[in-house]
Amino acid sequence: MNKDILRFVTIGSVDDGKSTLIGRLLYETNCVFIDQYEAIKKTSYKKGFDNPDLSLITDGLKSEREQGITIDVAYRYFSTDKRKFIVADCPGHVQYTKNMVTGASNSELSIVLIDAKNGITKQSKRHAFVTSLLQLNHMVVAVNKMDLVDFSGEVFNSLVGEYKEFLEKLNIKDVVFIPVSALEGDNIVKQSNRMEWYSGSTVLDYLENVYVGNNYDRTKFRMPIQNTLRYEDGFRGYAGKISSGIIRTGDEVVCLPSMKKSKIKSILDCNDELIEALDLNVVLTLEDDIDVDRGDMIVRTANIPYINNSIVAMMCWLDKTPMDINKKYILKHTNKTTKAVVSDFKYVIDVDTLHRSKKEVMEENDIGKVHIKTFDKLFFDPYEINKITGSFILIDPDDFGTVAAGFIRYGENEKNIRWEDSCITKADRIKRNGHDGKIVWMTGFSGSGKTTIAKEVEKKLFNTNHQVILLDGDNLRHGLCSDLDFSVEDRNENIRRIGEVAKLLVDTGFIVVCTFISSMKEQRYFVRSLVGEDEFVEIYIKCPIEICEKRDVKGLYKKFRDGEIPNLTGLGSPYEEPVNAELILYTNKLDIEECVKKVIDII
Repeated sequence: MNKDILRFVTIGSVDDGKSTLIGRLLYETNCVFIDQYEAIKKTSYKKGFDNPDLSLITDGLKSEREQGITIDVAYRYFSTDKRKFIVADCPGHVQYTKNMVTGASNSELSIVLIDAKNGITKQSKRHAFVTSLLQLNHMVVAVNKMDLVDFSGEVFNSLVGEYKEFLEKLNIKDVVFIPVSALEGDNIVKQSNRMEWYSGSTVLDYLENVYVGNNYDRTKFRMPIQNTLRYEDGFRGYAGKISSGIIRTGDEVVCLPSMKKSKIKSILDCNDELIEALDLNVVLTLEDDIDVDRGDMIVRTANIPYINNSIVAMMCWLDKTPMDINKKYILKHTNKTTKAVVSDFKYVIDVDTLHRSKKEVMEENDIGKVHIKTFDKLFFDPYEINKITGSFILIDPDDFGTVAAGFIRYGENEKNIRWEDSCITKADRIKRNGHDGKIVWMTGFSGSGKTTIAKEVEKKLFNTNHQVILLDGDNLRHGLCSDLDFSVEDRNENIRRIGEVAKLLVDTGFIVVCTFISSMKEQRYFVRSLVGEDEFVEIYIKCPIEICEKRDVKGLYKKFRDGEIPNLTGLGSPYEEPVNAELILYTNKLDIEECVKKVIDII
């Protein structure tokens, strides 16, 4: 029988008994080798202990054994009849906050230890905050050393009440309190007969039975590409780990960043061809030949992640050298690496009080909120939704050391604002209008015929009782985008604003005809990503630049030749042709009536 694996982390202050608790679990589940146990007995007796010190099972580093504390993250493995377990034993010192973050980042559950005699400390609050930051939905609060307080139920209940009051400020869904004595074994593996007032589960019983399957998102399919496999027989497959969702043969998918659509032809693992897969390393083949590279992502067409090169994140600084806000770091997100800068540093959090404070830079073990800009677009989800697509690390380009770990909250343009849904559903609007909402995006050089065609399309749709509106680039430059010039940044912002407006109109049932040069593919990809797979039609109004210049409807080409416009698209500024347009209109060969008919037909 294949047993599932539970990954959990133990966190606690110095001498709270983390290592002893783990050692007890390993020893009483028969997962300690005889020679290892004999070595621990000898070491314990040399130190003057009457019984073997089980903490030595996990405190493996020489410096840890000498000091009697845990410094590094120690990983251990054990198994029972019901489950396999991977344990990360984390240090409790404030100066090892980064180690706590490292150990907890790959876990599904946390065990936070509290010394029954010392009570709730600042470190206890820090540990709960780290658990909340890393979105560990399950927490066991092991109130340890109950033997030192005569196994008192009153002491236990008092600590539970005090800690619960603090936990209410955090976002942890499932919290269980268990009174234990790791040293003597009470309520670790076996039920204690010295705490009859407690009728709950033991630590091991809880670990064996807690359900964490709902932590895996089965709806939003994400597969970051690790490698593209090509063979001489024409085989092309895309290898990667499915980070969320389920994929089946025949499912329609879209490849990011190209936005090219296809269907799943086959799903392969190391042994078999599968019908469906989730949470596995697989190779996908597609029905169409698509150029996909490492760092790209395959997702469902109806559920595309955020696409942005500006993110807001909570970040833990791991390096001894403070953050340099003027330095270009390397950001690694899933299998993608790109250059990045910390564009804005908002605050750090005092994890003992949860208060925010301003600092000039982040220093080792600081946790704070930052804005980061990346050279390439990222495809991400908020960390609370998807830990893999919602996390990243920063790397120093000078020595390639990891300097920070980050947890994405949202794209910089997606403020943490509540969305107010209309009382009228999209289905109601479709029923009343008799058609779907849709963005009809016309791209091409100035003078290619975009506006002329769009006006005729709008008129024909209006005359046949369609809800339709035309958004023209020049018109919106008079109002909504009047503050923007024609720099690369402002052109991107212009398209972003138009895309957001068009999305709102589509949601209210309009066919939105848009005429924008939109010279870069990523601009058009962004707008496409805002709406559903069937709600965006890209139309390339294609015409040789020489003919467009002869037409020169707006006199822009003359101004370019006269030196008045330095960056006219197609001459002074590049234009990236669409690679997946739903329709291409050659306006040097077709008349207006033919073009309009083709547009109406595809709508």
